Amino acid sequence: MKVIILGAGQVGFNIAKYLAIEENDVTIVDESADLLRKIGDTLDVQPVMGFASHPDVLQQAGATDADLIIAVTGSDEVNIVACEVANSLFRVETKIARIRNQNYLDPYWSNLFSSRNLAIDHIISPEVEVARAISRSIKVAGAFDVIPLCANQVKVIGVRCMNNAPILNTPLRLLPGLFPKLDLIVVCIVRGNDVFIPTGDHQMLPGDEVYFIVSQGQTATAMSAFGFSDSTTHRVIVMGGGNIGLTLVADIEQNQSDIVTRIIEKNQARAEYVARHLKQTEVLCGDVLDAEVLSEANVHSAETIVAVTDDDKVNILASLLAKRNGAGRALILLNNMAYSSLVTSLGVDAVISPQAISVSTILQHVRQGRVRSAHSLRDGSVEVIEAEARETSHIIGLTVDDINIKGAIMVAALVRDNEITVAPARISIRVSDRLILAVSKEAVKKVERLFAVRPSYL
Repeated sequence: MKVIILGAGQVGFNIAKYLAIEENDVTIVDESADLLRKIGDTLDVQPVMGFASHPDVLQQAGATDADLIIAVTGSDEVNIVACEVANSLFRVETKIARIRNQNYLDPYWSNLFSSRNLAIDHIISPEVEVARAISRSIKVAGAFDVIPLCANQVKVIGVRCMNNAPILNTPLRLLPGLFPKLDLIVVCIVRGNDVFIPTGDHQMLPGDEVYFIVSQGQTATAMSAFGFSDSTTHRVIVMGGGNIGLTLVADIEQNQSDIVTRIIEKNQARAEYVARHLKQTEVLCGDVLDAEVLSEANVHSAETIVAVTDDDKVNILASLLAKRNGAGRALILLNNMAYSSLVTSLGVDAVISPQAISVSTILQHVRQGRVRSAHSLRDGSVEVIEAEARETSHIIGLTVDDINIKGAIMVAALVRDNEITVAPARISIRVSDRLILAVSKEAVKKVERLFAVRPSYL
């Protein structure tokens, strides 16, 4: 597949990294020679310097025969115009644009991005996606990541293993015997710098970050097995009233009305703006690093604090200060993931990467075959893919054991006629089955081919 990525920032770089590893023909466009030089030295991609929406630059980047354009520059307007030019002049089939300004995304203007108006096939909004991810994590006490699949029938949950977790230090193949009423399968373990799909002989150890799959109805039981009680969050303090903070609290007000929320925002004008757009949330104007402001916000009684300012260091220090003053758990936004292992060792409970979330959102539109969703775990070493078996898919008639490849492909769950089977074995794949797979980055193409539909069926 020939892909053009417009914008060589962190999101553009990470998308280029994932796609280049999979042997796609990737070109990346940016105005910064330094960024392009860095990417060219690191990845097997074609760098093109220039303004992303200019027709001559797009032509130089190969838009004439491109299959996909992903516009993730720092300007919404450039992303929109680039997609328009790619459609009008070069007839690029699929166009994805990152849109950050919430004015464009107001439901009142929902027709703006319809096919008859702007030539954009898929819109991604990092602020909205990050806010939704945090909101899902708040609902599950102890989780740092919650990904719904199959219309929320199944969840991928990320947890950090605590010393007291009863599920630890046991080979994974023995877990069904120890927890006979729990249908759970571990699909990814992050241990230090290693990220891998485990086998039945692996054990989970204290400090591991673990992703597991469980049906919606067994979430509370699964979290108890990892040592997290089924406690309910009633009070949340959000540090930072930017787009992410505002979107997060608005989502909580709408969908979790039993939670009391407060926002701390340093800028007075922004604090007033946030207060006008929220109905039930108390907005405090002050510095999140000021102990008196935290005391005024009653941080000691908050089960969860969420630090989402635009400064990583402020997020880290504010969350640690809040926990020192009695806050329950701390979730923080972190743009530089190099700090991740350091801050979790200091006591931060969960780290949210906006780049990783944006990449996962884009991957859902990039994956080929009958892939319904794709989610990148950690650095992209492992993806969780939800895919549907269609009548002429190569996967029809294969058994789960035929598909599983040790350390590379794991069929984690199968949904057939709304019946969920977690950790299926010796089941033959039928038409309309939905499979959830954990896939190493080296095996993604193989999975796409398995689910590909032959042209005669289209």
